[in-house]
Amino acid sequence: MTPIRIRRRQVPGEISISGLEPLLARIYASRGIASRDQLDLDLRRMLPVGQLQGNAEAVELLLAHRDTGGRVLVVGDFDADGATSTALVCRALAGMGFPDVDFLVPNRFEFGYGLSRPLVEVASRSSPALIITVDNGISSVGGVAAARQMGIDVIVTDHHLPPEILPDANAIVNPNLETESFPSKNLAGVGVAFYLMAGLAHRLLPPPAARKLMAGLLDLVALGTVADVVPLDRNNRVLVEQGLRRIRAGQCVPGITALMQEGNRDPGRAVASDLGFCVAPRLNAAGRLDDISVGIRCLLTESLAEAKALAATLGQLNEERRSIEITMQREAMSAVDALALEDTGRLPGVLCLFDGSWHQGVVGLVASRVKDRVHRPVVAFAADGEAQLKGSARSIPGLHIRDALAEVDARHPGLIERFGGHAMAAGLSLEKRRLDEFSRAMRRVVESHLDPATLTREILTDGALADEHLDLQTAETLRVAGPWGQGFPAPLFDDQFQVRDIRTMQERHLRMRVRRIEGSREIDAVAFNQASRLEGRRPERLRLVYRLDVNDYRGVRSPQLFVEHLLPI
Repeated sequence: MTPIRIRRRQVPGEISISGLEPLLARIYASRGIASRDQLDLDLRRMLPVGQLQGNAEAVELLLAHRDTGGRVLVVGDFDADGATSTALVCRALAGMGFPDVDFLVPNRFEFGYGLSRPLVEVASRSSPALIITVDNGISSVGGVAAARQMGIDVIVTDHHLPPEILPDANAIVNPNLETESFPSKNLAGVGVAFYLMAGLAHRLLPPPAARKLMAGLLDLVALGTVADVVPLDRNNRVLVEQGLRRIRAGQCVPGITALMQEGNRDPGRAVASDLGFCVAPRLNAAGRLDDISVGIRCLLTESLAEAKALAATLGQLNEERRSIEITMQREAMSAVDALALEDTGRLPGVLCLFDGSWHQGVVGLVASRVKDRVHRPVVAFAADGEAQLKGSARSIPGLHIRDALAEVDARHPGLIERFGGHAMAAGLSLEKRRLDEFSRAMRRVVESHLDPATLTREILTDGALADEHLDLQTAETLRVAGPWGQGFPAPLFDDQFQVRDIRTMQERHLRMRVRRIEGSREIDAVAFNQASRLEGRRPERLRLVYRLDVNDYRGVRSPQLFVEHLLPI
């Protein structure tokens, strides 16, 4: 088992957030909140649209194409961020009078990621005058060049880190360009698309109409931002909170309502975790196993009945994805055990895993799950035809995975055929025959940069909760005090508990009745996918790292501990 170090967050000596209950004030203070003003997530707190410099050129091109009435083709990505970005731009352009708007998303198994040359060939058959990429395009040098050669204008909107050579698009909107001074570098793809459409709306519509149109798209922004697990800085928290308010008020697109209901969640009580763990996986399942277009249609339809039918299809795909993932996880962990045995129980600094039966659309999830288990970077590969591999990489704090791939590429030109991504996640392609060569090269690069101390998992918690806080009122308060997410984590607590009852569910999960060793109140606790950690034992005492949340069972709401880590005492 990976070593774990639990450390409690440091709280400033004086907490002066007026009007807040002390527990919540302490939680906020440990996340850098120093005043009530920083908790104001009103829409007027959003960074001004005009600060995103790339918008200006793109807006002018959009205005020109609106006047000529040519076809606009939105080219998206096959994940939830890409789906929401695509739906948002299609809805926005239609709302601003563009007469001919359509979308195209590459099937990952046929075209791979981004605006590739083969995809441009397909796109050209519908004779678009303008292509707008959303959540992709910043690395599509060849695809953009092919489109321009055909006389098609191209606007790239993306949030991924740019390569050294940029595509020759008519306009590029990306907060991470070196020339871009936009204060937030953390916009998701849907956030970038929203800013571009907001810039266009301010030029085309009277202010009240522009505000109304853009406010009506915030539910999509919230969903895509949470789904892509980008850091929730102040600006993203404003966007997510505003979108959640619309969802709770019943002012969201029918597709989000249908997807939440498909997952047995109440849209009227929606929080960020509902989007991340209920809605997003259903959208992503379509892109992983089939075609994300069904998810986009779910977000575009105005019919709740149609949205429910599409949501049901997405739910079925998600169940299929879950089954495939469980099998692949077992196989991946068997491979990890074999690697450890080869090296007298020690694992290398990075794991490169491949199985010929693995599903290309699910390797990213497997890489993430294995990374969580072994706490080190993982690259999982699946076959892409007879001779090619597609890989998904996930990292841990302390190693920028895209930069590591870039260094491998610099040291071994041609070894990696294509790569891109972020600090914590990346994708790549290479020849199957060169997998061992890549594994050795990647291990050398990673182990030269990775401090061995980072291989001990450090868990930051907000300390212990007293008995009086293990109640429904506190659980409800913490639930709505976000939005919580990457960079602004949900409250996480730790304490020692007496185990009053423990049961295993579906061979993988644990359901417990526990009581603080220093307390008297009993409470239910659930630990998903952690039964194996007890190795069949029934301990009387455990140290639990947990979130306090609400269990809603048949309309009855009760407090419950959601255990993220458990350690025998």
